[in-house]
Amino acid sequence: MTDTAQSPKEQLLDAALMHVPFDGWSEATFQAAIAEAEIDPTVARAVCPRGSVDLAVAYHKRGDGLMIARMKSEDLSEMKFRDKIAAMVRFRLEVVTDKEVVRRGTTLFALPQYAADGAKLIWGSSDAIWDALGDTSNDVNWYTKRATLSAVYSSTVLYWLGDTSDSHAETWSFLDRRIDNVMQIEKVKAQVNNSPTLSKLMAGPNWLLSHVKAPSRMQKRGLPGSWTSPRS
Repeated sequence: MTDTAQSPKEQLLDAALMHVPFDGWSEATFQAAIAEAEIDPTVARAVCPRGSVDLAVAYHKRGDGLMIARMKSEDLSEMKFRDKIAAMVRFRLEVVTDKEVVRRGTTLFALPQYAADGAKLIWGSSDAIWDALGDTSNDVNWYTKRATLSAVYSSTVLYWLGDTSDSHAETWSFLDRRIDNVMQIEKVKAQVNNSPTLSKLMAGPNWLLSHVKAPSRMQKRGLPGSWTSPRS
């Protein structure tokens, strides 16, 4: 019997995980999960309209949650900020108990019809890391930080999938090198801003970029798709 305290989707996900390494995030896996979790097929399809694809999304988001829980159990206060970022990416990978499940997910989200889902999940992981580390940016830096970390995270995952070194030592070295590359970019940006000549050349682009705001901090302007609760 399954834990009734869990939501139907969580029950389906737990049941599916033992099948994913063999059948991938497939319809066969989804049907096996329905049977083993003893979930009504109609309910299962209601919570997962796309079957195993929705379970793969749920699995990734569960990993993000476990990463944050791991961070809260660790003391990162003495770390440099770049080391905190590296630690968070490492925490995210270390919560994985079966690398083949991630490999199957990577294959799934490489398909054209699910590529947008995969990109959104990677962005979500990067956003979760920056938020957990206290990022307060509300301008274009909100986007560039997450875009850069998304690139670091995705490349590290691909390296990690093929890494057979002890305790994934080579992956952590790869991660450190990628973050060092990012820090070099930030150093160049600072040099440009501090240069009397280059800063003048960038005055126009910088003015334009200064008007870009983080989505969560943008004021409501009655745009389509936004809704503000009426005040009582």
